[in-house]
Parts: sequence; C-alpha cells; structure tokens
Amino acid sequence: MDLTEEYSNKGIVLFDGVCNLCDSSVQFIIKHDKKDFFRFAALQSETGKVLLNKAGLPDSYLQTFVYFEKGKFYTQSTAALKISKHLNGAWKGFYFLLIIPAPIRNIFYRMVANNRYKVFGKKDECMIPTPELKQKFI
Repeated sequence: MDLTEEYSNKGIVLFDGVCNLCDSSVQFIIKHDKKDFFRFAALQSETGKVLLNKAGLPDSYLQTFVYFEKGKFYTQSTAALKISKHLNGAWKGFYFLLIIPAPIRNIFYRMVANNRYKVFGKKDECMIPTPELKQKFI
C-alpha cells in the first residue's frame, strides 16, 4: 500500500536525521502535536527515500524537510507553515505567513537550512526514537 494513502489522515514529516536543528524541530512538533496528527521519517531512511521518490525528489535530497498532507507534498517554508497550522497554541498563527510569496519566505528559510550543520551541528547517525515515541515514526 502507498504510505501516503495509509497515512492519509496524518501529516508526514521527512527530516534530515543527522541534523541537530531538524531533530530539535521534530521534538518541538511532537511536543505541540496534542491531536497526534504527525508521523515522521528520516530522509535517509528507506521510508524517506520511497516518499522522496513519490514527491519526484532524488534519494539524496537533504536541502529541506518534506511534508506530505492529503497526498500533496511541500518543502521549505511552505512545509513549515503548513505544519504550524496543526500545532496547538499560538503556533497556529504562523500559518497566515503563507500570504507572503514563497520565493521571499524561502530566502530566509534557505539561509538557515544552508548553515544548519555549522550553527547547530550534526550527529553521526539518525536519532532512535524512545519506545513511547516509536509509533510516531514510520
């Protein structure tokens, strides 16, 4: 079965599994996901590669995280803002920033993404979820 169909009622976040900023972002999303909406996979995982191919992106794609929702995929700032819509609290408010054209939003997104290893560091291998979080990872 197609993973995007299997998880059609969930949002799927593909993230760089060795990036400290990305790991922190996943932890942030989990903390603010009170409705258990999101599922996660590392871009480097087999699941990540399958979903990257479904999105028409190469297996080696690590420039941004990729977000799947309702059969569509999003990258860069659009992905982040689409995710914010489902978070609890004031984080939902960031969704309105979609009114800013993506090329302008993505300038800032790429500045952070291109320097994430230098600023936040990187791990030798992908994070292993704790037993209580394991069901959130595909």
